[in-house]
Amino acid sequence: MAKHFSYVILGGGVAAGYAAREFANQGIKPGDLAIISKESVAPYERPALSKGYLFPQNAARLPGFHTCVGSGGERLSPEWYSDKGIELILSTEIVKADLASKTLTSSAGATFTYETLLIATGSSVIKLTDFGVQGAEANNILYLRDIDDADKLVAAMQAKKDGKAVVVGGGYIGLELSAALKINNFDVTMVYPEPWCMPRLFTAGLAAFYEGYYANKGINIVKGTVAVGFDADANGDVTAVKLKNGNVLEADIVIVGVGGRPLTGLFKGQVEEEKGGIKTDAFFATSVPGVYAIGDVAAFPLKLYNEMRRVEHVDHARKSAEQAVKAIKAKESGESVSEYDYLPYFYSRSFDISWQFYGDNVGENVLFGDNDPTAATPKFGTYWVKDGKVVGVFLEGGSAEENQAIAKVARAQPPVADVEALKKEGLDFAAKI
Repeated sequence: MAKHFSYVILGGGVAAGYAAREFANQGIKPGDLAIISKESVAPYERPALSKGYLFPQNAARLPGFHTCVGSGGERLSPEWYSDKGIELILSTEIVKADLASKTLTSSAGATFTYETLLIATGSSVIKLTDFGVQGAEANNILYLRDIDDADKLVAAMQAKKDGKAVVVGGGYIGLELSAALKINNFDVTMVYPEPWCMPRLFTAGLAAFYEGYYANKGINIVKGTVAVGFDADANGDVTAVKLKNGNVLEADIVIVGVGGRPLTGLFKGQVEEEKGGIKTDAFFATSVPGVYAIGDVAAFPLKLYNEMRRVEHVDHARKSAEQAVKAIKAKESGESVSEYDYLPYFYSRSFDISWQFYGDNVGENVLFGDNDPTAATPKFGTYWVKDGKVVGVFLEGGSAEENQAIAKVARAQPPVADVEALKKEGLDFAAKI
């Protein structure tokens, strides 16, 4: 017999937890809502995995970082879901989704039907085995997407204490995990093909600070090359990373962070797609009535820039979840909600530094402040100016008030007559808006 629910959230990540809270706020009857997740635990704040979860002392552990603590809200424990009559269907992988008959089928052959579906499947990590990289299946070549991955990493760090770690990739995961490994007393080398780290966001001027800062912490950085193979010992444990430039790096642990892919395969040919994701409107409704997509998988109209975007970040996962549920409940009662008007926001923390970015990183970039990696308390940033307006702002070392100020600038897009004057004015420009 199929289990039937009014609402099903497919996926158990950040978006699922925030959607569940919004459903509870809007008022649902016990038994109306189910979350189906292949993970074995209730939704949690995924950013903790590359930060607090890896601390050598007082490491974060569940139930401490279940959603919705990441945005200062109540922690939704497994008991919270049962108290609200929300069914958590965990350790369950859906292998078939038939949107026409509103039916989901699990790998164990169980079927679930729904009236309204929220697709919150998120992303999967890109693995080196996907490209047939020689030796990439060796033990201790690790990835980080979910709590099982984090547990494997913690176990490997304990087994290979004070060893050599190679981090493949210079983006978010690469930077955060290199810091975490260094704090755990590993000898760390970062390898990435681009001319500087985090190239999707950082300019050369921004990257120069972070590369210098990491180098001062004792992290070795190898740019402009990629891993083409791995050596392993008789136990199958990785021992070395072979680089395209001919160098070989010793390694007890390898962590790969080379990007992700939105998990949309279940819906291929059934729903309109765009930007590699599932196309939605400003309420996260897809081309199929009663089906919504939120978080990483949604390609939605970004009102501020009048274009379709897909955003892979926890802030959008939270906000898109809330928007979709409000829209679903409003539609049922014949009311309406305003369109999603998102301001892109990214942030990161590692060692004693943290940055925030708002807006769009297009146009001419204007570096301000002191980006000397040896500074005691670094504070610097970058404005992006396009068509005579500031469209994006990055700030390292900002206070809460300063971070709010740069968010206002990115939203307001004030005009700039003189780029040189903007450089001199620096953060004071934001403070005036």
